[in-house]
Amino acid sequence: MAQTRRSEEPIVSGMAGRYANALFELARDNDAVDAVKADLDRFDGLIAQSPDLQRLVRSPVFSADEQARALTAVLAKAGIGGLAAQFLKVVASNRRLFAARDMVRAYRALVARHKGELTAQVTVAETLSEAHRAAITDALKSVTGKDVGLDVKVDPAIVGGLVVKLGSRMVDGSLRTKLNSIKHAMKEVG
Repeated sequence: MAQTRRSEEPIVSGMAGRYANALFELARDNDAVDAVKADLDRFDGLIAQSPDLQRLVRSPVFSADEQARALTAVLAKAGIGGLAAQFLKVVASNRRLFAARDMVRAYRALVARHKGELTAQVTVAETLSEAHRAAITDALKSVTGKDVGLDVKVDPAIVGGLVVKLGSRMVDGSLRTKLNSIKHAMKEVG
């Protein structure tokens, strides 16, 4: 049991983890775990795609009132309602909107643990298409024998390819790593 507890701690630690845990418990009690996850995923996607929304979420210049008004408009336009919308509004009124993406990640991890799924952290050079996302998910499922959720991070610095971390296992197929290994090999030859 102690080993399981240790693996749970990173999921629920810190301020973002506490918020996510509270939301998860509320969603579970209301039979809305998947609906909340879908809404939070949509909101996270909006932040990832919109520099203006990123500024709204991260900037301390906006008052809680300004953030709440803008957030309400964004949520309405995106069709995000219910518990997820209420949660995000509370987060904004508590001046914690800057941590919303961390809260979404923590919530995803809680849902995955609840369903017995694994979550792979995937780093790519550019946004994945749905076909590529499905191919990665299928490949990981065939290797692990379990459903695997993806936590995708875009990092142009890896140049191309991808880096996949699943638990303590990591596969680095990035172009940056390959180029560095070629450079290192050439130094040893010369």
